[in-house]
Amino acid sequence: MTKLSRRGFLTVSGTTAAGGLLAKLGLDLGPSAAHAEALKTRYARESTTICPYCGVGCGLIVSAMNRSVINVEGDPDHPINQGALCCKGQSLYQVSTSDRRLTKVLYRAPRSTEWEEVPWEWAIHQIADRVKATRDASFTEKDDQGRTVNRTHAMASLGGAALDNEECYTYSKLMRALGLVYIEHQARI
Repeated sequence: MTKLSRRGFLTVSGTTAAGGLLAKLGLDLGPSAAHAEALKTRYARESTTICPYCGVGCGLIVSAMNRSVINVEGDPDHPINQGALCCKGQSLYQVSTSDRRLTKVLYRAPRSTEWEEVPWEWAIHQIADRVKATRDASFTEKDDQGRTVNRTHAMASLGGAALDNEECYTYSKLMRALGLVYIEHQARI
């Protein structure tokens, strides 16, 4: 016969009492039937993208249906994050579905205190016109020693973490074609 310690006796009697109480309350510990529900992303279109928050470049899978985002999750095939996301990356779904998200272009005129809604086409033309006017007003074709420099010091560029290598290359070429000297990217900061 095995000698039972006080601690062992209390453990056995406590477990027995808890099991009896659970059985009396109707808890069935027998096997139960399991079923799987259809995934909400079953008929969704999936695409991969990069998290826009920091310079790490974590991969995401975005599921969309009827032109609306229905799910955002980490990409398990991505070499950087392998499916894991930080708290900001996990909240990306809310960025696309929030009722506070701006969906229209707002413009505030100089010295105005009110924002006004403007069409996309007007805003894009305004940006292009102002970039060209600033470049033309500050463009330096030759330096003091007569060397061709073709540059402007009046504008700068700061790229974002959401750009992949190909987009960064194209963006950099555009900025250099405009003559920008100050070109920076978040991944380098």
